[in-house]
Formats: sequence, structure tokens, C-alpha cells
Amino acid sequence: MLTMVSAMDRARRLYAARTAVVDDEGVFTWGEFVDRARRAASVLDGLGVGPGERYAILSRNTFRNAELMHAGYWSGRVPVPVNIRLAGPEIRHILDDSECRLLVVDEALSELANADELAPWRGRNLLVAPQYEALLADAVPADAHEASEDDTAILLYTGGTTGRSKGVPLSHRNVFANGQQCAIALGVRTDDVFLHAAPMFHSADLLGTAYTLQGAGHMFLPVFSPESALRAMERHGVTVAFLAPTMIIMVLQDPSFADYDLANLRLLFYGSSPMAVEWIRRAMEALPGAEIQQGYGLTETSPILTTLDPDEHRGALASGRYDRLKAAGRPVTGVDMRIVDGNGAEVPLGEAGEVAVRGPNVTTGYLNRPEETAAAFRGGWFHTGDIGRMDDEGFMYLLDRKKDMVITGGENVYSSEVEAVLYQHPGVNEAAVVGVPDEKYGEALFAVIVPAPGAALDAEEMIAHCRERIGGYKIPRRMAFVDAMPKSAMGKILKTELRRIYGGGARRETT
Repeated sequence: MLTMVSAMDRARRLYAARTAVVDDEGVFTWGEFVDRARRAASVLDGLGVGPGERYAILSRNTFRNAELMHAGYWSGRVPVPVNIRLAGPEIRHILDDSECRLLVVDEALSELANADELAPWRGRNLLVAPQYEALLADAVPADAHEASEDDTAILLYTGGTTGRSKGVPLSHRNVFANGQQCAIALGVRTDDVFLHAAPMFHSADLLGTAYTLQGAGHMFLPVFSPESALRAMERHGVTVAFLAPTMIIMVLQDPSFADYDLANLRLLFYGSSPMAVEWIRRAMEALPGAEIQQGYGLTETSPILTTLDPDEHRGALASGRYDRLKAAGRPVTGVDMRIVDGNGAEVPLGEAGEVAVRGPNVTTGYLNRPEETAAAFRGGWFHTGDIGRMDDEGFMYLLDRKKDMVITGGENVYSSEVEAVLYQHPGVNEAAVVGVPDEKYGEALFAVIVPAPGAALDAEEMIAHCRERIGGYKIPRRMAFVDAMPKSAMGKILKTELRRIYGGGARRETT
């Protein structure tokens, strides 16, 4: 059966003595971890969460967070991980929209639960860890709930940093299937230790399913910092780490990087956005024992759709074919992908269009959003909202989000293409390009740039840099130089926030 119940039962039967969790608090075998998850299921039952009902988890990355999620998988209850960076009203929206029966709160985040908007949940919450551990000690392990592959395993919410986030119910088949797909694509080994650095409320963390299916180990990083990540990788013998490019850059720039022994690290997997060639090269030089691999996906796809494997990374650097590093990769096994026009017809190879996918890892729609479901899920295909192109070798190149493409003077400009040029300037640490209202052209390109340490940049220099590399209509004439970008929990630059900040009539730096 392609269910997470089956995956857990397999882990306790086949891998009972293998290490499931390595943590500063101790080491747990798969037998011990599943037993704790079964006891947690009984705790949920005692607190009034019945089979098929939902409960929210507001927590950092911890092994208790993981066992609470698995308690839901095991018992037919549905965990709803909540973004811990949200404000009270945003959290309230998720709790109301998902009709959660219980709010489980990490003790370190108890202040979040005290927000006025969450008052209705104060009588029905569970505080982790002391209260939870006491209940767990007295609980009897719950029997498995015979889940259907189509039953909802987990409910994740997309976005949420601006506007109303959407609930994405992922079935047992969705989660299990992508675990299998990733196990193949990443060459998962039973002796691996996977670092959970991506927030566990984010779909990226589901990559860990691949390691559960193989009976490998997990290490959970409560709060990311370069030092905490390096310390965890060294202390717990991490072999595989999934980090956003921003996290990788921070780790490589940390002054104490050379003080840590990362000999066990064999794979560095990055996602959420591409990484500049210079940083890929630097990562490979700094971590000679580790391979580099990229992944692309969405919450709706559980999440991984494509990967660019280590051989392609090495080959691109060795041959000078750096354009290949801009590819999101090839679809994982079982994913059908095509590039379509506005009518849903497939476009010729090399032409731009919307990325549409189907596969066992793709959800069937959004929670309580029939109109948005009908718009995105059509004819058996999920229309991602991403603009891409496919080459004759099956590599997919992401060009932009539909909403991030700028139409200026009637010309389509992909912001990612302009950003790639900006990143070629040695004085640019980070760059993002958005469209802002313009009386003459309808929209104008606006660049937001974080200079590299010690670099002094101005608009004239950046325009001259761009003029040598791209057409004039693609060059931003307006720009801002800032100390930091607004970012999501995965370190992805929030262009919606940049449009809000600069879209109301930004100052022209030069002409």
C-alpha cells in the first residue's frame, strides 16, 4: 500500500534497531520512534481529535514535531503544520479554514499562541514538551488506522506571508509516491542521516520521506544559523542536507566554516531558487567530498518535480556549459511534464509556456477553493503558474512565475533572465527584479540589489553592466540598493513584498 501507515509499519518491522533520529537529547531507533508516534496518536485521541479530523502544529524543527506528524499518519488524523513566522490573524485564518480541533504548540513558541486572535484555542491546545511528555508517558500505543491511498495524510498551506494562504491536502499516495521518486533521484542509502533544515511547515521538508522509506536517520535543526547547521552536521554525522541557496551562501561565508569536519556530508541538495554559478563552484570546492544536486517543486506536488543531478553540475563546470546550471533539471520518475500555451496546447521545444504536470505525487485540488482548483487543475494536468521551456534533452528551464513576468512597452521580460545578468556583477550579493507601474510603458523594470560586503554600487554602473549583456528593453532603469531582502521561511525573496514597497512610484535613480 502507498500509505504512510504502511511506511511506518515497514520501518518498525524491518528497521527496528536502526537509528531513526539523532538529536542533542538522544538517539532513537525506528522501533522507539514509531512507538512514540503511536503513543502520540493516543494522546491526540484523548484530547478530542478523532480519525479524519485535523490538528495544527505550531513548532520549530524537532523530533517531537516529526512524531506528532507521524502520529496523524498512523491514526488517520490529519496534521496541519503552521508557519511559525505568521502573525496572529494569519494563523487564525489557517485554524479556521482547516477546522482544526486542537493546536499543538512548541513551548519555545508559547507567546505566539497567546495572540488575541487565538483566544478560542487556549482551552484546546497542547504545550510541547513538558505537558506532552507527561501525557506520552501514560499513553498506550494506538493501533494502526487502515488508511486509503486517497485519504488526506497532511494539510499544508502555501504562501501566507501576504494575503490568504491556500490549503493543499496531500494524500498518502502523494507523499509516499514522492518519497519513492526522491529515493531514486537522490540515491538514498540506509546509512544516511538527513538534516531537516528546511522548516517543517514547508513542503520542502517532505523530502525526508525518501529517507524514512529507506530506514535512514533524521536530524532536526530547530533554528537555522550557519553555526548551528555546521555544528549539527559535524556532531551528528549528517550525510545529506537540503538547504536553500541563501542558507548555503551563509554557511560558506561563515568565518568558522573551516573549523568544522564535514567529511560525512556526501550530498548537498538545494532548492527554492537557482544558485549562481560562482556559488555552486565555491560549494564544490569547499565540500570536495559532497555532490551537489538541485530540485524544483511545489507544495501541490509533494513537492519535488525535477532534479538536476550531480553529474550535470560537474559536467557543466568542467565544460564551461554554465547555462545547464540554470536548468531545473529533468522530471523525476512518474512525473509527466509539458510546456503549454494559454489554451493548454503543448508548445514546440524551446518555446516558453506554462509548466503543466501530472503524476502520483500531485494533489487533486485546494481546500475550500473550488474556483482556484478548477483554474489550476484542468484536463488531468496541474498548471503550476510557472513559465518554463523544455530543451531536446528533456531539461526544463524555469523562466519565471506568471505573475513575475513583466510586460513593458508590449515586450515580455522574464525577471529571472535580468537577475542572472545582475548576479554576474562581482559587487552584487543578491538581486531581484519586479515590475512597477509606469505611465509610458505600462510597467517598468525595477531592480532591488543587496551589494556584496565592501562594494559601492550605483545605478549607472549597473545599467552599463547590463547594457553589455542584454537588450535595452530588459535593462532596469530604476533600482534600490538595500541591506537585506524580505524573504520567506525558505530564504526565497518575496517579490510580492518588493512590489508592495516599490510599486507606488519608486524614485528614478538615473535615466
